Amino acid sequence: MSLTTPTAQGPVPNAHAPADARRHELAAFLRSRRERISPEQVGLPMTGRRRTPGLRREEVAQLAAVGVTWYTWLEQGRDIQVSTQVLDAVARALLLDPSERAHLFTLAGAEDPVPAVECSTVGPSVRLVLEQMAPFPAAVVNARYDVLAYNAQYTGIVGDLAALPFEDRNLMWLAFTPSYFRDALVDYRMERDVMVARFRGAMGDHSAEPAWKTLLARLRKASPDFEAAWQRHDVQRAGNGMKRFQVPGVGLLHCDYTSFWLGPRQGAARLIAYTPHDEETRALMDRLPTEA
Repeated sequence: MSLTTPTAQGPVPNAHAPADARRHELAAFLRSRRERISPEQVGLPMTGRRRTPGLRREEVAQLAAVGVTWYTWLEQGRDIQVSTQVLDAVARALLLDPSERAHLFTLAGAEDPVPAVECSTVGPSVRLVLEQMAPFPAAVVNARYDVLAYNAQYTGIVGDLAALPFEDRNLMWLAFTPSYFRDALVDYRMERDVMVARFRGAMGDHSAEPAWKTLLARLRKASPDFEAAWQRHDVQRAGNGMKRFQVPGVGLLHCDYTSFWLGPRQGAARLIAYTPHDEETRALMDRLPTEA
């Protein structure tokens, strides 16, 4: 990891360092982010009596693998040189979300080498594809299992997502808490284990992001079944397969599901299409909802 090491004579001067006002803003921002994090959130033990909230500076330095003196000077707004590698490490140590991470790099006057790539919105072209998938259920889901968009037929197998709070429009949450989706998913116990393994596999690239940690904490608190599955440490990559749904007023559907990735890597959002596994299911799919 590349960084400038403090010396006994003081920080190394840098003609391109941010202006004083920006450095002071950076210092205040780092302190505020550090003070909101508990040791338990980052896997550190509670030791001794703490006079201030959140993490200590030396703990942030430890998590980011940088020198304590160097990090202290950074948080004091001193004129020191900082590499993008170090900013990346600090951002991860402080559990910054994409907006906070971008703000950190802006205040430091640096370009983020790993900008956010996760899809949080779905464009008109993808929505048109979802509509054209009818009568087959289809949805766009991100690596965290948030449902970002869907066609009317998809509500037949997961329920009325529009009636749910935004944070509950997540297949993991619906599978581990009482819901229409859990009732309709015939093999839900087996399917949940697969989802947890895929969630853990995807979380390796997102373990420092607050949205992922918040969902994980919610699931562990809400469901002993999720906690048990999580503790098994199984890992899978997202893929294709077959699911069975018992849809009220329609019948038993045997569905093959296929993932179409919407980004250059598998961690991006994906369009999932549910197609009939047999002729009986093909006929039943015509009875799924036609209006969202």
